[in-house]
Amino acid sequence: MSNVTDDAVVFEKVGKTAVITLNRPQTKNALDEAIMAALPEVVRRARDDRSVASVVLTGAGGAFCSGAYLGSASSSEKAFIGRDVVLASQDWFAELVGMEKPVIAAVDGVAVGAGFSLALAADFVFLSQRARLLPSFLGLGLVPDLSMMYVLPRLVGLAKAKEIVFSALPVAVEDAVALGIAQAVVPVENLLDTALAYAQRFDEAPPRALALAKTILNRSFETDRAALTQLEAAAQSLCVASDYHAEAVRRFTAKEPAIYPGPARR
Repeated sequence: MSNVTDDAVVFEKVGKTAVITLNRPQTKNALDEAIMAALPEVVRRARDDRSVASVVLTGAGGAFCSGAYLGSASSSEKAFIGRDVVLASQDWFAELVGMEKPVIAAVDGVAVGAGFSLALAADFVFLSQRARLLPSFLGLGLVPDLSMMYVLPRLVGLAKAKEIVFSALPVAVEDAVALGIAQAVVPVENLLDTALAYAQRFDEAPPRALALAKTILNRSFETDRAALTQLEAAAQSLCVASDYHAEAVRRFTAKEPAIYPGPARR
């Protein structure tokens, strides 16, 4: 286990998993200037470290993220404050969403507004029993941001996404699982261990093939079938020529244990 601590964000390696922890418990890990300044470097570190096979995103102090830090908003051009805040996050947020590694969110306590959106950036979400997913935007006279209006309809369908956003009410953890927003609800004392165990299932996965599969799947809703087939064909050509594939075939032919038996078989 190794770690690097920024005052606002903690980067820790547990085996082949990078754990990114928002570390502003006094504000329930609101996206203040310090967190926003630290996140780009931390996300890129996880992305660029070839020894990292997966990422777990969580928050310190019994909270995931309470959204944008409203107390820091200051500008002489008030009409542009919201635009500036949203656009300032897009570089690191896009890199997190597009990370060519599985990203697992371990959500305890509040995930409010942009904090809810941040959880949706993960490929898989685990909730504690006391997690509170709250799309609070309309309650403040705002619209959802950090790509919630892109991701949520793709997860739950357009009508259900409208119901969640328009109501501005918390999504019950059991409903989040039923809707496909989260994988499971677990006791708070087991939350991080559960997320780590899930992440570690990908330790021996083929990194290049997984990266290509995630990249293409992330574009599947806005790519037509013919174009997607071309992406699949190009990706498959790369995978067929890989050393990983050659070794996997050799093991299969020799009736030896697979490199990556797959999460469901463990």
